[in-house]
Amino acid sequence: MKKIGKVATNEAVSAWGAHLDTLVENKLTLSHDEAELHLYETFQQASLIQLRFNAPVMTSMLSGRKVMHLREMEPFNYQPGESLLLPSDRLMQIDFPDATTNEPTRCLALTISDEFIRETIAELNEQIPRVETVDQWQLDTENYLLQNDPEISSLTEKLIRLFRENNPFKPFFIKNTLRELIVRLSQTQVRNGLLQQTSQHINTNRLAYVVAYIRENLTRGLSVEELCDKACLSKSHFFRLFKSELGMSPVQFILTERIRLAKVVLSNPTKSITDACYESGFNSLTHFSSAFRSVEHMCPRQFKRQLFGVN
Repeated sequence: MKKIGKVATNEAVSAWGAHLDTLVENKLTLSHDEAELHLYETFQQASLIQLRFNAPVMTSMLSGRKVMHLREMEPFNYQPGESLLLPSDRLMQIDFPDATTNEPTRCLALTISDEFIRETIAELNEQIPRVETVDQWQLDTENYLLQNDPEISSLTEKLIRLFRENNPFKPFFIKNTLRELIVRLSQTQVRNGLLQQTSQHINTNRLAYVVAYIRENLTRGLSVEELCDKACLSKSHFFRLFKSELGMSPVQFILTERIRLAKVVLSNPTKSITDACYESGFNSLTHFSSAFRSVEHMCPRQFKRQLFGVN
């Protein structure tokens, strides 16, 4: 990695308690048999800083903003709440447009043994096979950008704590947390594939077919029995596989899809909250408002006010 000059330690303070060698990508590295955790801080603006790792890596933004330059991708903003999976030896070139001494950019890079990833995924496929025998759980590290869900964020925070603590059980705890993280990341990738590229899987995956069917029939009542019939699965098997691959129950999925549709309706300035309610499949304004708040943590009126500044 390119380094930029040394600075006096009183000019900036490391959040990790590490010795401060440089204002750009100052690093603290913590090791485990299966992984290494690298914690980075940058305290000044910089451009095209080069970085690569000799193992598959998950990077996560903790504070500040980077602009990432990766092979075969347009430069993009990389911000807190996002993670990036990359294969070993993949060159990253990084801009730090906003970093300052008072507001540094902080991120982590977690390298994980390729063999450990393969072993974990193989065990997952053996113990909890996917709905279709032709499909396999896997972990795609090829420039895979994702939004962290609460589970991935929680596991990332836990790993930072575990790597830094002094505990005789530390290696055991880290190994099991790494295994859970790999499984969660694989689940996230499968879920994103089924939900974002549904049409590509609709003829080969029964859950993708059910997702498409739900979206086409959102505005009418949908029974679980009807969905089980479309998937050609028993009720218990359908529930288990749906939650395993999509991370939520069928009822929860229908609700989130209806709220997603309601947000589209509310984004039309000519449409009212009542329009959004009935056009997204709800039959009660009270139920609609309650459901909207449970998913978006605000009521429909607040959402519309954010968009248009109206009451």
